[in-house]
Amino acid sequence: MTKPASTTGAGLRDVVAAPSSICFIDGEKGILTYRGYNIHELAENSTFEEVIFLLWNGRLPNRHELAELSAALVANRKLPVELIGLMKSFPCEVVPMDALRTAISALVFYDPDRNDNSLEASKRKAIRLTAQFPGVVAAIDRIRNGKEPLDPNPELSHAANFLHMLNGEEPTDIEARALDIALILHADHEFNASTFAARVTAATLADVYASITSAIGALSGPLHGGANEQVMRMLLEIGSVAKVDSYLKDKLASGQKIMGIGHAVYRTEDPRATHLRKMSEEIGKQQGDTKWFDMSHRIEEIVVAEMTKKEKPIRANVDFYSASTYYMLGISVDLYTPIFAVSRISGWTAHVLEQYANNKLIRPRSDYTGEVDLKYIPIDRR
Repeated sequence: MTKPASTTGAGLRDVVAAPSSICFIDGEKGILTYRGYNIHELAENSTFEEVIFLLWNGRLPNRHELAELSAALVANRKLPVELIGLMKSFPCEVVPMDALRTAISALVFYDPDRNDNSLEASKRKAIRLTAQFPGVVAAIDRIRNGKEPLDPNPELSHAANFLHMLNGEEPTDIEARALDIALILHADHEFNASTFAARVTAATLADVYASITSAIGALSGPLHGGANEQVMRMLLEIGSVAKVDSYLKDKLASGQKIMGIGHAVYRTEDPRATHLRKMSEEIGKQQGDTKWFDMSHRIEEIVVAEMTKKEKPIRANVDFYSASTYYMLGISVDLYTPIFAVSRISGWTAHVLEQYANNKLIRPRSDYTGEVDLKYIPIDRR
């Protein structure tokens, strides 16, 4: 028996799985683009609603198209009362990502297009899912804290409405803009694990809900989601700027990894970190306490300097400053990964729709490493 030659790297690293026109990354130069638009341009000038349209349609919307999409999202924000009842039956100690996976999977029961898997129906499902994701995450948090879920506010943007439904009050303009930018920055990142999981499921012609449930399952793993949770837990453990240096001295001396520093793709600064660093500082200044930003900045300075000495230059990634940004927005640490999904649903659905539009079953081969040509031995002789 001749084994097929291996044509893959571990974890499919650097293997091109399929063509896509949605997202481009140049890790060497620190470039991230959505549909050809640099992430810096989008973070500085657009809104999350514009980016949703861009990811789904391949171009930026005009005013009428943006108003139409925004109205559709607003019209579909309210959660089915049956789903609220289901979420109230979850154990109080449920992990938010587990609750999210179950709730999003159950949403299909209440979708009027649930039995229609045409491309047009799938686009309508994408709108409903994107609209309802913030409400699901907010409801999970409020229910587990003994509070009633809030109705969405049709006057607020996607980002501002989420903070309203989560915290029970309207955010300030800078708080709403900070989350809006965070949602833009997390919207897509090529064929990461959760996106690829969604595309593999969609390639079987399973529906949008099944595909997104697969994505949530992949995101729940600690090697994909959760890095910013670990960053914030580190900041809480340190407690103050004065303790940063001694804390890092011990960690670095023992060779421990500092979460949120370095990235598997980027060899220079993660372009998304540039904007979250700025937002972390601005929110701290607005709230009159830059402690969390100051701690983060000092950690980054020390780790970058230390790794540069070892000729291993690394920089902060998107998770590092999103941790302090979310914390100052009043978001519980264990909600950080679900909020990632509130953003990434736009990219996930864009990839699912792209897969449907030019579908081919994703069925790779394995690089077999087991025994060959073994002969069967009767059980009494083993």
